[in-house]
Amino acid sequence: MEIKSLGYRTDLLLLELSGSEFQDTGEYVVIRTPANPAYWWGNFLLYRSIFAAGDVKARLETYRAEFPAAKHVAFGIDSVDGEIGVEDELAAAGFTVDRNVVMTASEVVAPRRPDDESTYRFLTSDDDWEQLTQLGLATATMKVDDGYVEFTRRRDAAQRALVEAGHGKWFGAFDDGRLQSSLGLMFDGNGLARFQHVQTHPDDRNRGIASTLVHHASTYGLTDGGARTLVMVADPEYLAIRLYRALGFEDTETQLQFTLPPAA
Repeated sequence: MEIKSLGYRTDLLLLELSGSEFQDTGEYVVIRTPANPAYWWGNFLLYRSIFAAGDVKARLETYRAEFPAAKHVAFGIDSVDGEIGVEDELAAAGFTVDRNVVMTASEVVAPRRPDDESTYRFLTSDDDWEQLTQLGLATATMKVDDGYVEFTRRRDAAQRALVEAGHGKWFGAFDDGRLQSSLGLMFDGNGLARFQHVQTHPDDRNRGIASTLVHHASTYGLTDGGARTLVMVADPEYLAIRLYRALGFEDTETQLQFTLPPAA
């Protein structure tokens, strides 16, 4: 299955390792994650062309046919240039359009303001992983209801399984045993390493912890991890993107995501 986008190519690699299923129809790829049906970006359609006039309605019908039980709708476009097509039709249908920046680095520089108070190490224990789930809930941008808690626990269980199977590492910054910041770094075995879920507790932000953690993980990835290229996908409107650029990551392509949340 040929995927042009480096962002989606590494996304699908990690999903496949976690047990997701793919069906390539030619026009689009169906991505299903039976173990976590509430995971939007584990259950979506990845199209190979932009939205032409009338495609929004047609693709919505296709999505409902492929995912009849889904409450959400999620589309991607396998492209690198950020071109969408009929964005006005997407907006009229209620879609949110996200243009994320795919960033890469083959070497990194130390942060300008490194943190030397926290302890930086891998997540290993049951308590570490439970703290990861609680950190994910504390940093959530969506409403944290029972469904979101269940989604988070399933996602973290899948991530832990990948780590324990030897596909990557999960890193944390700790203050006397309390998880402050975390991220995952997963390897494709062919020189690519993809960052996952960089997050910092609101009480621990603006102290240089996240940049120190990213640098720590990057250094590991490019040495002990055997990676030649690090891949990071970032929100261009979020302040953290400046942190990644300062560490040596460069903008490479644009990843397009389209979501329609469950009806109220």
